[in-house]
Amino acid sequence: MTKAVHIRVETQFAAIAADAWGRLAGTSRETSEIPYNPFVSHAFLSSLEESGCATAETGWLGQHLLLEAGDGSLLGALPAYLKSHSQGEYVFDHGWADAFERAGGRYYPKLQASIPFTPATGPRLLHQTGQPVLETQAALCEGLKELTRRHGISSAHATFVPASEMAVFEAAGYLHRTDQQFHFINDRYGSYDDFLATLSSRKRKALKKERRVATENDISIDWLSGSDLTEAVWDQFFAFYMDTGERKWGRPYLNRLFYSLIGDRMAEDILLVMARRDGRYIAGAINFIGGDTLYGRHWGCIEDHPFLHFEICYHQAIDFAIARGLKRVEAGAQGEHKLARGYLPVTTHSAHYIAHAGLRRAVDDYLQREREDVAAVGDYLTRHGPFRKDAGRNDDTD
Repeated sequence: MTKAVHIRVETQFAAIAADAWGRLAGTSRETSEIPYNPFVSHAFLSSLEESGCATAETGWLGQHLLLEAGDGSLLGALPAYLKSHSQGEYVFDHGWADAFERAGGRYYPKLQASIPFTPATGPRLLHQTGQPVLETQAALCEGLKELTRRHGISSAHATFVPASEMAVFEAAGYLHRTDQQFHFINDRYGSYDDFLATLSSRKRKALKKERRVATENDISIDWLSGSDLTEAVWDQFFAFYMDTGERKWGRPYLNRLFYSLIGDRMAEDILLVMARRDGRYIAGAINFIGGDTLYGRHWGCIEDHPFLHFEICYHQAIDFAIARGLKRVEAGAQGEHKLARGYLPVTTHSAHYIAHAGLRRAVDDYLQREREDVAAVGDYLTRHGPFRKDAGRNDDTD
């Protein structure tokens, strides 16, 4: 890496050229050299900002680190935000904040290297093809630490980091945190029935019944993508999202404009699974299609029907992944109920730079014990999963 390389901080994502960002993050499933992740795309991140969902007013001030050559060309990047709260992150540090502030410290603002409102693992240390990967990634890690010091703030956090990037963060002095999600791993199934055949008899019968009951009340299921995603469809889905969001969080994070923007910019990367009854949609879930993964995100409904949530969010996602030959389905944060439906525990990772020495020691001690607990729970759940002991699966759950 040449001496002319420097890091610049950009507060407005819209100011970053889409083509330059695309050379780092990929632009589509067809052109990316590594598995395409729709959440680090320019289309997704710019839509969050332009819709007003991730802005200074909502507590997400852009602090995107851009590693540039002397001629201004973009060599690497790290999407990051200055946060005034810990909402919309799904890696919970409220306890750290409370303890630090009780001791007289000031936890907020903090830096957050993540995709707002999106608990999905994906590349954080983006790099230009042909550049020294480890040097580029190390420079971005150090740049985030320097930005923390420059702001005089408590900490910087990179969440839902790929396991392959964690070594770089740890070498730069970041603390390692783990957590757990549940993913469906497509073991080269030819059909949903092939998947069912790997389950124990009791689980197989339960899922068949569950799927049958879910659509008993004359409910049909549609897969919508691309040109199917009209404004009228978004209106209906947004009503579902608002109903669920208001009951779970009080105030949903995303607004109606966001869905119009992603529908315009990345419709081929989106799958809406919609349930229809009596000529109208009554429930739906939004998924994003990556290079080898289907990412399940939000769901909502305006009618309650037994097992419909499981059918739309989990079973239909498996159907789609098998049909498309995708390697896995990531069904979002938490939810041990997913285990019975064929989703296995998978470890997720995050990296934390704590500037205050005392807080760092306390967090480091806590994380050592938490990692042990996460590993033990993951092992236990895997052993008690729904699969037959003789199924001979080739699990990829790292």
